[in-house]
Amino acid sequence: MKLNHLNLTVTDVSAAKEFLEKYFGLKSEATRGNAFAALFDDDGLVLTLMKGAKVSYPSTFHIGFIQENEEKVNEIYERLKADGFSVDAPQRSHGWTFYVEAPGGFTVEILA
Repeated sequence: MKLNHLNLTVTDVSAAKEFLEKYFGLKSEATRGNAFAALFDDDGLVLTLMKGAKVSYPSTFHIGFIQENEEKVNEIYERLKADGFSVDAPQRSHGWTFYVEAPGGFTVEILA
C-alpha cells in the first residue's frame, strides 16, 4: 500500500503552491483562486492545499522532501536562504537535514 494523497490546510494557498512548485518541483493541476490547489509530483502523490482562516499544526508536524544526495539538500538550502527564508544550516541528524517554515503555516523538512 502506498500513501498517495495528503491535504494541508494553509493560510495562503497561492503562496504555499508557488513555494512547493519553485523549490520541490510539484506541478499544479487545479486551483480555485486562493481557496484550493491540487499539486502532483512525478511519483503520483497528490498534495492538496485548502484555505483555512487559522492553521495550528502541532510543533513536530512537518512534511518532508527526501533528496538524492547531500549536495541537493545544500542547493535547496542556499536557494531558500538567498530568497530570504529563515533557515538554519543543514546538520547531521537522522540524515543530512534542515527545516523551513513554508508560506501558509506548515513546516518542511529537506533531507538526504
